This record gives sequence, structure tokens and C-alpha cells, in this order.
Amino acid sequence: MNKNGLERIRLTPRIWFFLGFFGCVFLLSMGAYFQFVGGLEPCPLCISQRIGILLTGVVFLIAGLHNPGRAGIKVYAILGTLAAVGGGAVSVRHVWLQHLPPEEVPECGPGLEYVFNNFPLTETLKLMLNGTGDCAKVDWTFWGLSMPAWTLIAFLMLAALSLLQFWNARPN
Repeated sequence: MNKNGLERIRLTPRIWFFLGFFGCVFLLSMGAYFQFVGGLEPCPLCISQRIGILLTGVVFLIAGLHNPGRAGIKVYAILGTLAAVGGGAVSVRHVWLQHLPPEEVPECGPGLEYVFNNFPLTETLKLMLNGTGDCAKVDWTFWGLSMPAWTLIAFLMLAALSLLQFWNARPN
């Protein structure tokens, strides 16, 4: 205990990984809210970003539950960073599409349900990662930033949180 009678709480990598997991749960919940309550239909790139958030969250959850030693923390930190950077790359593409001049926006494609039911997996993945004209629409903004821009900020924060655990790992 310190002189004020309060014990200093050390934010261990395990706690940070759990916080990152709960952040991912929050982001996925917000996506579901905007879709099911707000009526905003997700485009292929939105779905791809949700998958990136899900993968990042799964890495964080496994890391928190596993509570590994120093070497394991570093492995999870790298995996979490890679998952977040991959999702961030999709967000960058989405923001870029939203800023294209109207004449350069790709054509709108068929709905995702149709694509999943009628196209081979490789074509479906290509559509989900390249986006369509639907992805260029800006349906929602907050402080002048679109949802993909906010998602990019979230991915950068998740990547930083994960990468910082590299140095937060307890010594042997």
C-alpha cells in the first residue's frame, strides 16, 4: 500500500487483452445496432471490417484466457497487431472508395446474400475485399468522419494496444 492507503494496480497484459476484447465486442455491437436498429445495410467492405474486428477480438480473448508468459504475450501481441492492421487495411480501402469522384466509383454489385448463395468462394472474397459502389455511399457521419474512418481509428487503437503489450510483458 502507498501512503494514501491505496494499492497501485498494475495493468497486466492479461487485463489489456481483455480490455481489447471488450472493445471489439463494443464495436461489433455498434455495427449490429446500426444495422438492425438504425436500418443501415452493411456493404461488403463493412462485413470484411467486422470480420477483422472479430478476428482481433478472438486473439485478445484467447490471450486473456491463456495468460501466457513473456514469450506468449509477444506472440499474441504480434497476432493481435496483424489482425488489427489487416482490418485497418480494409478500412483504408473503404475510406478511399468513399473519397473517389463519382465517375470513378466502381459499379454497385448484387446483394451479399445473392453473392454468398450464387458465387464461388473466391469471387465472394474478391467482392468483399474490393468493395462495390455500395461501399462508396456515406450513410452516417460523426464529427465529419464516416463510419469506415472511425473504424480505421479503432483498428489503429487496437493495433497500438496489442503492440504495446510487447513491452508490457513481465520479465522472466
